[in-house]
Parts: sequence; structure tokens; C-alpha cells
Amino acid sequence: MRGVVMHAPGDVRVEDRDDPRITRPTDAVIKVEAACVCGSDLWPYRGADQVSDRPMGHEYVGVVEQTGSDVRNVKVGDFVVGSFFASDDTCEICRAGYQSRCVNAEPVGGTQAQYARVPLADGTLVAVPGTPDADLVPSLLAASDVLGTGWFAAVAAEAGPGKTVAVVGDGAVGLLGVLAARRLGAERIVVFSRHADRQKLAAEFGATDVIAERGDEGVKALKDLTGGLGAHSTIEAVGTQQSMMQAVRATRPGGHVGYVGVTHDVAIPGEELFFSGVHLHGGPAPVRRFLPELIQLILDRRIDPGRVFDLDLPLEDAAEGYRAMDERRAIKTLLRP
Repeated sequence: MRGVVMHAPGDVRVEDRDDPRITRPTDAVIKVEAACVCGSDLWPYRGADQVSDRPMGHEYVGVVEQTGSDVRNVKVGDFVVGSFFASDDTCEICRAGYQSRCVNAEPVGGTQAQYARVPLADGTLVAVPGTPDADLVPSLLAASDVLGTGWFAAVAAEAGPGKTVAVVGDGAVGLLGVLAARRLGAERIVVFSRHADRQKLAAEFGATDVIAERGDEGVKALKDLTGGLGAHSTIEAVGTQQSMMQAVRATRPGGHVGYVGVTHDVAIPGEELFFSGVHLHGGPAPVRRFLPELIQLILDRRIDPGRVFDLDLPLEDAAEGYRAMDERRAIKTLLRP
């Protein structure tokens, strides 16, 4: 089969790879219908994470081709949506809603390809009734990571009626955090963004205000909008020291930060955190918790998260998809095997 491999920073190629196969009775193999490039894929692309000959991709929708002997919840021919962490969905941690930290969790990878093996298929994959309309596929793909992650960020930040929500990060996760906050009933949603195309989509998803400043200047601008108090709820969707401190400082005492940006060298000063009075909750999103609800919202056409894909390419052009996101010419690239 053909699949994307990152050989070194900036070196993305589509090449022949071995077809995946069932290795455990709990596995499934799917024919990938759509995959995409994640913002987190840009960390190794830019050299911030080590990478060498890594099959890429962890967001996916597809059709089940094979199942192991213990798989019961999905069958050959099902159109399925999965998440980037495989989970059994039965352990005590999963039952509490934190499937990404399942006691048997393992990352799902190599999905920027024609086929993919999904471990723990019964707990990881959710079947979509029938065959979805073609125009819904991008939104279902978004549910496998960026929508589920943005949704978790909004839930972790306790976005809801009467709340002012601030969103740090205008990539796909931040933008879908805006959508989630609006669905959860937030009264005011402030997005930090310097890019006109992202500001426009944020407004269409429900943002009420835009702040172009970053860091402490952005915090001051937000407090000016909120009577000096800060946001009730803040979504952190970047993962840098600046973005985390901006999120903490933008949040009023007693408020909540939902952090989902993959952290890189983040250290929060203990004394500042102690006196902030801010709640922190986040980490790898338990996307599986939200998939049934999100899939139904998409099938009912009540949300359209697939709009974050502004570049749609064949799999063979994956390298261009990475370049476009790295250069901010695209918010998010969809790849079609």
C-alpha cells in the first residue's frame, strides 16, 4: 500500500509500505477513506520533536476490511470513526470518561495511508449507521481528533451558559473549541488570532470577539474586555510556554483552563499558579467519550466541523499538505488515499 513517512524534519514522502494485518484478536484493519495532517505533526516536521522514518497520521475514517476473532462491536463493511488513542472502553479509567488514559491505551499511528490497523477495535471504533453522505466525511474525520479535542478543551474549561470563554490558538483545535463553546452555550467567546481567514471562520463558528495581541499584551486586552476580571473559561490549544501562561493569566480567579495543546517545555511557576486560583484540567483528549454524540450532531447536520479543512489533496501530495500548513497557507489538510 501507499503511505506517508517522515524520514527527517521537513522530509515527508509517500512510499510503498507493508499492508497492515491482524496481529491480535482485538485488532481491525480498515480501508482509510480520509485522513489528514494534524497540527501536532508539525512539531517533528519543524524539528521540535525527534523523528526518523516514522509512518505518519493518527486521524482517520474508513471502512472495516478485516476483524480479529474477538471483535464484536464492528464488522466488515462498517464505516467507522476512531480516535488517536486505542482503548478497551471497559476499564475503570475508560468508564470514568478518560479513554485516552485507558490502562491498556496505545497510540494509533500510520493512518495517512491506504489501510491502517486499529488496536482494541471494539473500544476504539464507532460505526456510523449506513454509508454517510460524501459531504459529511470531512466532518466525521474532524471528529476523530480535532473536534473531539476542541470539545474536550471546552468541557474541561467548563464552558457554558453565562460564561466568557477565551481561546488561545487559532488552529483547527482552537477553532473547533470555539464551535464547542458555542454549542455548550457560552455567552461570549474571545479568540486570540492574527490571521484574517481564521478570524472569519472563528466568527462563523461562534466567536464574538477577536484579539490580535499575544502574551501579556493579549491578557491585558482580554481583561479590558471583561472589566479587569478575565475569562471564566480558557481553552489552551497550542502547547508552548507563552500560550500556557497566556491562558492561565487570562483566566479569572475561580475560572478554568482546558489545556489540550501538546506541551513543549512548559513549566508553570508554582507561586503564580498558587495565587491564581485557577483550575487546570486537560491533556490528551478522550475523544472516544464524545464520539457517539459528535457523530450524531454531524449526521443531523447540526454542526459542520469539516470546514476547518481548507486544503483537500490526494494522498500522493501529502508533502505539499505539510508545507501548506507549516507556512500557514492552510489551516488543515485533508488527504484522500
